[in-house]
Formats: sequence, C-alpha cells, structure tokens
Amino acid sequence: MASLSSPVPTPSPFRYPGGKSWFIPYVRQWVASLPAPVHFAEPFAGGANVGLALALEDLVEHVTLVELDKNVASVWEAILNGQSKALGERVTKFRMSKTAVMRLLRSSPRTPLTRAFVTIVKNRVRRAGILSSTASLLKLGENGNGVHSRWYPQTLKDRIDAIAAKSSKITFLCDDGLTFVKEHAPCKNFAFFIDPPYTVAGERLYAHSEIDHEELFKAAASIAGNVIMTYDNSREARSFARQWGFQTRRIRMRTSHHSEKMELLIARDFRWLNRRAVSGRK
Repeated sequence: MASLSSPVPTPSPFRYPGGKSWFIPYVRQWVASLPAPVHFAEPFAGGANVGLALALEDLVEHVTLVELDKNVASVWEAILNGQSKALGERVTKFRMSKTAVMRLLRSSPRTPLTRAFVTIVKNRVRRAGILSSTASLLKLGENGNGVHSRWYPQTLKDRIDAIAAKSSKITFLCDDGLTFVKEHAPCKNFAFFIDPPYTVAGERLYAHSEIDHEELFKAAASIAGNVIMTYDNSREARSFARQWGFQTRRIRMRTSHHSEKMELLIARDFRWLNRRAVSGRK
C-alpha cells in the first residue's frame, strides 16, 4: 500500500490535457480519511491517472471510471475486457514514423481493437496529447524527435498490462459524467472525484467539452457519500462552490510544460488535508 510520500505514478497510457497525476498524493490522503469500504468514482475519467493509481495501489475497494468520448472509451474497454494482450502487441510492433502515423490517421478503424490502438497513437503523437482533430502533430517534441518523442512502446505495454491485471477491481462505463453523478448520488459508500473537462483560450481539448457547471455543482451537493472536485481557479468556480456549500483551497501544481499554475481544490471540508504531508516538507 502506498504512503503519502510515495512517488507520484503515471499509470495511464494516455497523455491528457489537464491530467491529474500531480493530484494523486492529495487523493491518497483524502481516501485514507474515509470510512471503508470506499467505492471510488471518476465520472470524467479521461486519462484516469487518479482512479488507476488507487486501484493499482489497492487503496480503495473498487474503482468506476466513466468517460463519454468513444475513442477514449475504446482504449479502456479493450484493456479491461480481455483485449489487453492484443492491444499491447499492436503497440510494441508498430514502427513509429511520420509516414506510418499519417497513413494510420487517414484510415478508418474497422474493429474496436483497431480503434483503441489508433486512439493511443493519436494521443502520443499530437500536441499535448490532444485528441481533437484540430491538434497538430508534434513537430519538434523532445530533443527534436518529433512524433517519436512520446512513443515509448514497452512502457505503454507495461502500463496496459498493469491495468489489465487489476481489471476485476475496475469498472468502465461509456456514459455522461453528469448523468452518472446524479444517478449514483444516493450511494453512501461512493467517493467521487470530479474533474470536468475544460478549454484553453477557447480551444476544444476534448470531444465533449460542454458542461453545465452550475448543474454539476448542484448534483455534487446532493451526493450522500463523499466528493472532492478540481477546477480551474476561476471566479465562476469559486462562486458556484460558495453557492452550493463547498469550501475551496488553491493548490499550486506543475503543468506538463513544467510551468506552475494554481488549481482550485473543492471539498465539503478540509480537515483531512495536510499540505506538508503531500509536499514532503518537514
């Protein structure tokens, strides 16, 4: 079982805009404060680093991941429903080049497995991992390696295998996150981590970016179990939090480009939060 000071893992095969691997130490602390058994639910899962980390570290009884994007869903369904080995083999056998990538992107996947494989390739070779068709391919990338920059086939296969090994502990649903929250709000043993999609400078980073944020806060307030949320540190988010009885804390996080920004952490209370513990400070 991982401790608060354990290294922050990146268990997902996805690079995801707004990915929350930096947040895992906080969630470890939060779930440790909750009465067992905990059914952890991530209704806007995306790359699902948080839920996967909790499943892989056996910190909760069960994890439910919910994602509406059918391409992203195809990856989770392949990994969790018996096609992880075949998907891993497709990844390790792919010979990465710009020509091969362009050929793949022009193709139309004929099977769910192929769709999952193409989605992983798109995610690894497009700018910032953005799956939207507006995102361009990596040009320079790491050390000028272009589309090769984020392609680590053995690492990706290892992550796929690790997730598949915990498949009995993980449920995936291709569904609307807000609908899921409303339907499961009465479940007292559920612990919801709500991290809704967002846009940057008006750019759509996800296939399903439109969220009724006020309705989401209203639904979160009705949760009978436990809930924690992360949001952009905006005036609107702070206002909705106050309106629906939540407290907020600003958390400094480091982006994938190694710049720092303030994220808004939202909960009913913060008696569980020890910033020194998650930062490793004495």
